[in-house]
Amino acid sequence: MDLEKMMKNTLKVALLTSMLPLAASASQELTPWYVGAGLGVNNYEHVATMNGDDNPYAWDVFAGYMFNDYFGAEIGYRDLGSADWDFGPIHNDMDVKGATLGLVGVWPMANNWSISAEAGAMYYTLENNQRSTSGAKSSYSADDFAPYFGAGVGYNFTENLKLQAKYRRYENLDETDFNTIEADSNYWGLELSYRFGHPAAVAAVVAAAPGDSDNDGVYDDTDQCPATPETHKVDSVGCTIYESIKKQEDVGSIQFANNSAVVKQEYYKDIERLANYMNKNPEHTVEIAGHASNVGKPDYNMELSQKRADAVADVLVSKYGISQSRVTSVGYGITKPLVEGNTREAHAANRRIEAIVTTTEKQPVLK
Repeated sequence: MDLEKMMKNTLKVALLTSMLPLAASASQELTPWYVGAGLGVNNYEHVATMNGDDNPYAWDVFAGYMFNDYFGAEIGYRDLGSADWDFGPIHNDMDVKGATLGLVGVWPMANNWSISAEAGAMYYTLENNQRSTSGAKSSYSADDFAPYFGAGVGYNFTENLKLQAKYRRYENLDETDFNTIEADSNYWGLELSYRFGHPAAVAAVVAAAPGDSDNDGVYDDTDQCPATPETHKVDSVGCTIYESIKKQEDVGSIQFANNSAVVKQEYYKDIERLANYMNKNPEHTVEIAGHASNVGKPDYNMELSQKRADAVADVLVSKYGISQSRVTSVGYGITKPLVEGNTREAHAANRRIEAIVTTTEKQPVLK
């Protein structure tokens, strides 16, 4: 078997076998397979067309397989129409038709548009019917392969239906037995194709919005504090944000003699009462604030007030067991008088110790 016959048979087998899966594919989702048909006009070069019965209309049917969104293979059958011309006393009427096999490249664009390019080979049959001026008739034919290439612009009406404007160029459409015809051709036409199957349905999943039962801005599925008051600021898990505040409570005042830092015995009960309060509230701290009357030099009074504060703090720690870390002592001298004036009563009132208990509490931060 020579090469020409082998290629001819191979093309026929490819055409038949590739059509088999089409019927089964039609019932599936959108498949790689498509079929179509086209209609256009064809112009043969190198043959002189003249008035006569020339038929430039060409048509084709085809089937294709897309390996992916951009690349596929296509087989088909094409009739390129006929051309009439006179050569001396002989009138010629030629037509070309045959099977094709080629590759197709597609570049999708916006708004359902695409461009394409193709290249392949056509196994054609060229037939020429001749008639002499004397009325004698004869005909001959030839089979051969001719390369072709082309380009197109397409528009998808749907995922399945596509219309394309095509240009193809065929080379070497020759009659090789007697070398009487050498021709190329240009084809322009429209093609309508259908891709089998249905586009995969995209289920619109509408997830129910998670609830926020306490209206704190954190959804219930992540809210770890589901009953937060609406007026509270919350953290990422829906719990109230707290800030620390300090409150001061004056739990008593201890008086001193003039120019003295000795704690009178009569005030030990007040210090004990303060110790009991501190024991009941272990998170609290206390500042022992010492003061002096406005008699003498300010620097001396400042030092004296510090000694008074230290003396009371020592009793609180050493006698009543309050932790030193919870007790501080500060002397304020004459800077914070309890009673204004230069009287005996004012001086007596200002020679004092004040215990200021500091409590740290958490307070919710409000919106």
